[in-house]
Amino acid sequence: MNLLKSKRATILLLILILFACSDNNFSIEKNLNFSTQQIASAIETAYEFDKAPRGMKEVGSIKFMDDEFDWTEGFFPGLCWLLYDYSQDEEFKKAAEYFQAKYEEHKYYATNHDLGFIFNCSFGNGYRITDNKQYKEVLITATESLIKRYNPNVGCIQSWDTDRGWQKSRGWQFPVIIDNMMNLEMLFEATKLTGNQEYHNIAVNHANATLDNHFREDFSSYHVIDYDKDSGKVRNRHTAQGYSHESAWARGQAWGLYGFTMCYRYTNDERYLKLAEEIANFLLSHPNLPKDKIPYWDFDAPKNPEALRDVSAASIISSALLELDGYSAKDYKTPAKEMLISLSSKKYQTGGKENILILGHSVGSIPHGAEIDVPIVYADYYYVEALLRLRNLQNKKESDIK
Repeated sequence: MNLLKSKRATILLLILILFACSDNNFSIEKNLNFSTQQIASAIETAYEFDKAPRGMKEVGSIKFMDDEFDWTEGFFPGLCWLLYDYSQDEEFKKAAEYFQAKYEEHKYYATNHDLGFIFNCSFGNGYRITDNKQYKEVLITATESLIKRYNPNVGCIQSWDTDRGWQKSRGWQFPVIIDNMMNLEMLFEATKLTGNQEYHNIAVNHANATLDNHFREDFSSYHVIDYDKDSGKVRNRHTAQGYSHESAWARGQAWGLYGFTMCYRYTNDERYLKLAEEIANFLLSHPNLPKDKIPYWDFDAPKNPEALRDVSAASIISSALLELDGYSAKDYKTPAKEMLISLSSKKYQTGGKENILILGHSVGSIPHGAEIDVPIVYADYYYVEALLRLRNLQNKKESDIK
């Protein structure tokens, strides 16, 4: 009898351990509610200083957007739009409108390649949610500015200007970074808004050149491809933010995965789907991917107990995998959810008014000594987007069963 009781107790203990270690304690709603609380606090601080937060320099020290131009300036209002769409709390809508209006004039800037990031995340989400025709006009104007950087000889939109700053010292002629895949979404959307096929064609040409030239045999990506501006031939394959020219910079791999998944959404081009699957497989099967699936800042950087993770890369990857899961016969929802469970743990989430953003431990650029192991707003943006995508997938599944 005592032996039977002992066996029952052991079985019960094992069940409790399995329950505690499972994802049963992961709640999408709980983490979305946590996110709304954190960003509500961020909004208060942003109003106080009349500047949107870009991240944290350290605990309790906020890094605000640059006054003149900042490639990340669309993420905070974009995050507010996502949380307004989720919560229907008018305060998020007001904040989104207020902080995106601060840089609306940047829609005329043809000197920067990140207009897609900036305007599609903010005004693009705003238009999707509110159908405000003014936002549509902003997107079209920003698209016209962006395509001025397109070179038909190369078939790409130029990333950085090469006549000033650290870019000038590299000796590049026409640099194109893998990040630029993310700016193509605004071009595709602009074609839908206007019927102007030129925007779509430029986006496709850029994606095709990137497919041909950015990827190695193992489907990892170079960060920077430098082209001859006249012949369109590749001059150099380099990095700016990764460990080395031949390494796999984590956030660069994330941009590629997200970008080609998105391009498949607009084109149904099977080459883009195939490439997205291969990038995902490279990432998920990489021997240097930690067990919790939050990647080191570069897959090939020296590993030691102090090696830094990049939460922003994980947020982007998880969101991209959830979209890819809807197109592929393979299961990408499971690893995406595993990433979100890790991101939602105390190890990676922030907390309290001193840390006004949602996630910590992102890496901006180690080679530039910038934003290292701190909260950064774009990690939060893609984390919330991923949570909402997972929520939509699960709601769809439940409605299909009903």
